[in-house]
Amino acid sequence: MIDFKKGTYMTKIKQLSNGITVVMETMPYLKSAAFGVWVRVGSSNEDDSNNGIAHMIEHMLFKGTSRRSAKQIADEMAQIGGNINAYTSKELTSYYATTLSEHLPLAIDIIADMFNNSLIEEKALKKEKGVIIEEIDMYDDSPEDLAHEMLQQRIWKGHPLGYMISGTKKVVRKVSRNQIMDFINTYYVGDNMVISVAGNFEEDKIFALLQEQFGVIKKSCENNVIERIKPEYHKVTCKKQKDIEQLHCNIAFDCISYLSEERFVLSILNSILGGSINSRLFQKIRENSGLTYSIYSYGSSYKETGLLHIYAAMNPSQTSTVLKKIYQIIGDLKKKGVTAEELAMTKEQIKTEIILGSESAKSKMNSNGKSMLNRGRVTPMEELIEGINRVSISDIKEFANRYLDLNKCSLSVVGNINDIDLKAFI
Repeated sequence: MIDFKKGTYMTKIKQLSNGITVVMETMPYLKSAAFGVWVRVGSSNEDDSNNGIAHMIEHMLFKGTSRRSAKQIADEMAQIGGNINAYTSKELTSYYATTLSEHLPLAIDIIADMFNNSLIEEKALKKEKGVIIEEIDMYDDSPEDLAHEMLQQRIWKGHPLGYMISGTKKVVRKVSRNQIMDFINTYYVGDNMVISVAGNFEEDKIFALLQEQFGVIKKSCENNVIERIKPEYHKVTCKKQKDIEQLHCNIAFDCISYLSEERFVLSILNSILGGSINSRLFQKIRENSGLTYSIYSYGSSYKETGLLHIYAAMNPSQTSTVLKKIYQIIGDLKKKGVTAEELAMTKEQIKTEIILGSESAKSKMNSNGKSMLNRGRVTPMEELIEGINRVSISDIKEFANRYLDLNKCSLSVVGNINDIDLKAFI
């Protein structure tokens, strides 16, 4: 049993002159540091004319500035043994770097240069569109990703939350440099950004550097940012014929947002259902029955809504058997709930993950930045632990009965589906 005691919370929150929130957590026992810039923009901020633009901008900021070529950006990070990367999601874009503490100022300078001085040249843009189209093809060749994406696109059809993060080939080819610059000017502003730093560094020195490098970004945009209506869940069934050996299946249930107070209940329920190797789905379907190699559950939570997914890959001839067993396991969970032993073990697993993550500069930088961007505050580790500890057996059973409704779940299958009868499951 982990005995977690409250300690002094070392996170400091400041603001640059242009409104950018800065979260700083010193970890003096380390010799490294992590730095990230979080922008509150992703594919859910797009429309039919520019779907994929947030992801395209993430790519283009690495393609050269007035001070550095794309190769120089990569070489300078390599010379200090650091790592620089970025990603785009449906609701945010993150640029980050990890390095030894002594090289943190250079890592900050490189990312600031990308934000302030990127050229977004037409020639580079044309070339990068080709790379992004290859990336779209790569996802289409991955049946696991395809089964997931098909569900989210159709469950939230007509709403930007259902857009592909990478966009569609047709739209990507048409996006212009002017559209990109307008999008940057609208969303890459101080009011819409968070900077997170964690590790071993001098607070005053790094804050002054951040003010110098990022304080020049404009505070806000006069353009009206489009307010999105709340996405509505639609029950759907998606099928995609692919000549491959396995059938890939994804089941989705309407679920909660990441702002919900029930997020701790979801975390524990997901772990017990299919989020770990000792979960019910993994043990009963994979280990005991040998019906599938890969099976797991996971949550996709967003600001206003969310989904709970179950993914499985199997021989097509086993599809009906696997789906029946999945539905039986869900039915049993709703009827009987979880055991005290399962609950206690899962709580310890999750608390261990939280605590181990707090000992890594990169994990701390990520959790602090994302929490500040999404919630407007950093969630103390004590609060996370207490949230997990509060969850009861009755909380999980009630949650399962409210959200794991087999009459309303959505289903997608990818593979040789011609001889598969799904009528009993839709």
